Amino acid sequence: MNAAGATFVTRDDGPPVEQIVVKDMIRRALPVAPAVIVLCSLPWGLAGAASSAFAMAIVLVNFLLAASLLAWSARISLGLMMGVALFGYVVRLALIAAAVLIVHGAGWFSAWPLGLTLIVTHLGLLLWELRYVSASLAYPALKPSRKD
Repeated sequence: MNAAGATFVTRDDGPPVEQIVVKDMIRRALPVAPAVIVLCSLPWGLAGAASSAFAMAIVLVNFLLAASLLAWSARISLGLMMGVALFGYVVRLALIAAAVLIVHGAGWFSAWPLGLTLIVTHLGLLLWELRYVSASLAYPALKPSRKD
């Protein structure tokens, strides 16, 4: 078998790096969530707070689902993991759209705080987590903490 074909039958038996990183992201997001919710409640009231809380839940579930799917598929085949990464993204976008469409007519729904929270939280958590992710084979998930 050539080197290119070996990629599609190889699997990853290492630690579930994706899940480790996402659990760290969730741990860092939970203390900030009340501030985001209160910030959205100022201009939009209770509907803004409820919509922002719903958006935060969507973002955290989205990251958790992505990590779980990637960790699951990596144990089977790296080729499957590539497919799950590509098509899982499309499916998760559809799930986000479905969640928003389901609550669109609810009395507590407000589009602006939900949309802003979805975008800012996704990007903010990813950028924030860059400080803590290790890009080395020695520490495949998070950088080791410094013992000062």
